[in-house]
Amino acid sequence: MARTVGIGHQDFETVITKGIFYIDKTSFIKEWWENEDSVTLIARPRRFGKTLNMSMVEKFFSIDFAGKGELFEGLAIWQEKSPDGDYRYRRLQGTCPVVSLSFAKVKAGTLQQPCGEADPGGQRISI
Repeated sequence: MARTVGIGHQDFETVITKGIFYIDKTSFIKEWWENEDSVTLIARPRRFGKTLNMSMVEKFFSIDFAGKGELFEGLAIWQEKSPDGDYRYRRLQGTCPVVSLSFAKVKAGTLQQPCGEADPGGQRISI
């Protein structure tokens, strides 16, 4: 079956459920989780999938997506086994409170420009 190659998709659930072509980056979840970093900086140029990857992480960990493991079926993180043969990442899916914040839709030439302006969702941005 041919898959659609989508451009600009930023929501992991939409990409998976609509069958849009996706290069599996779920091994990032394992790498990030096992590093136990206190802070993670993800710096990449524009259009390199930062927002989509953060959406993937949110959908994996968030309690709001508990029981939605089908989003990850067939992907690397879902096949990952611990040395004792347990699918520990399957048990981890949907177990954490997640606060997700994206500036992907904030368009401004300077830091001062967006301050106090309403975004399309009606929320105010303040610094």
